[in-house]
Amino acid sequence: MEWNGSWLQKRSQHSPHKIAVIDGETGERWSYKQLYDRSRVMAGRLLSAGIEIGDRVALLSPNHIVYFDLLFACGEIGATFVPLNWRLAEKEWNYIVKDCNAKCVIVHDEYLEDSKAIESQVYTVEDLPTKEIQWNGSSSSSTNDPAAIIYTGGTTGQPKGVILTYENIISNAINTIVSWGLHKEDITLTCLPMFHTGGLNALSTPLLMAGGTVVLMRNFEAEKTMQLLNLYECTITLMVPTMYSMLVEHPYFRETDFPTMKTFLSGGAPCPLEIYEAFNQKGKLFKEGYGLTEAGPNNFYIDSYEAYGKKGSVGKAMLFNEVKLMINDSQEAGEGEVGEIFIRGSHVFSEYCGKEEETKKAKCGGWLKTGDLGRRDEDGYFYIVGRTKDMIISGGENIYPLEVEQILCQHEAVKEACVIGVQHAVWGEAVIAIISQKKQTSEKELLTFCKRRIGVYKIPKKIIFVPELPKTAVGKIDKKHLQDSFRELFIQKENKEELI
Repeated sequence: MEWNGSWLQKRSQHSPHKIAVIDGETGERWSYKQLYDRSRVMAGRLLSAGIEIGDRVALLSPNHIVYFDLLFACGEIGATFVPLNWRLAEKEWNYIVKDCNAKCVIVHDEYLEDSKAIESQVYTVEDLPTKEIQWNGSSSSSTNDPAAIIYTGGTTGQPKGVILTYENIISNAINTIVSWGLHKEDITLTCLPMFHTGGLNALSTPLLMAGGTVVLMRNFEAEKTMQLLNLYECTITLMVPTMYSMLVEHPYFRETDFPTMKTFLSGGAPCPLEIYEAFNQKGKLFKEGYGLTEAGPNNFYIDSYEAYGKKGSVGKAMLFNEVKLMINDSQEAGEGEVGEIFIRGSHVFSEYCGKEEETKKAKCGGWLKTGDLGRRDEDGYFYIVGRTKDMIISGGENIYPLEVEQILCQHEAVKEACVIGVQHAVWGEAVIAIISQKKQTSEKELLTFCKRRIGVYKIPKKIIFVPELPKTAVGKIDKKHLQDSFRELFIQKENKEELI
């Protein structure tokens, strides 16, 4: 099958008058025919600006319909779409622009002043040639051509450009539609940033393919998010755990029942179990998923009605991909054992932009090595345990930070928790917890709480209280920042009983 961007044309023929996209900020609405026509106009404007087959076109914008304009326009003319993280600094934008060899950067008015230091040809959408022509040729893109380059967050150094082909993106969309049961009556609120694979590919692209409606929200605010979910009668949405924490803590959460919402999805990081309970008390279905830029991002499915009984599980592999857990790349993990998550399927990325060795390291015998750890229970359900690089080895024992974080978050005074390992003179590494509070508590109280629930070697040797935990661009706790901040915290053994 020859897969390319032409599916939007067919969708526009099947349901021309159905609303495809709504701007949640302005209320503007675009039908599928209008969305397709916009992409053709944009394709003509890009050609007039000198964009050719193989060129990379970057975008710096908040969530806005221009993401779809450019994604589909690039597909028409054989260019590649590169969304830029608007939370980065000028130096980081320039690194990405140079790394992917972007021919131009298109900038939303909101970032026009910030973009002046970008070392490339910069256009606003209005600056592009305005000759009102539609690109009337056939799509210049085919199955294995790059559709988009999405840059990772750079948690292990410089960000890497993940090249996703048309096959990758369309495979993910089809697998998501079929496995998750998406249909044309579904409406989603996209509040994750669309420069991120979660905002662009987790629900937005699959729902457009299915003929549903995508509501765009520029900046996440808890109350506003809940109001938009109700105003536009949304049925499904995806957020990260910190967003859900802000939702359930907001007074408006107690006032609304989300009458049209069928499923709340969480991704990006394992979710505190208390979030399940908050939605269960409202009679609303809540479940978790797992993904990464290099694979779709969607990989698992769990029935919404089973998720509460399997709290913390991401479910089982979707219909058209495979998942296994590996120990040291050579032995498959058994039931209950922890192993690295390996994924295989046509949604797995092509390569890292300009990084051949990094690509080779990420792939093993046709499988993607995710760097994430998981386990599988007796019923075949998968659970995410943490990152391989985050695992703490103390006195020869493997300690998974997520387990300790989940315990700490069960305490009524704990708002968020991040557990890291720091150098220790005797044990090699020691467990440290960084905590933000809902209300006043003490280190002694939290340590006592832990002692009743987990093994003594897993209990934090030190608890550090901070007003707020730092977040990444998509709202996840920035563990790398905390590890860098507390790396020099060298814990020495003063005597057999006390660590300081």
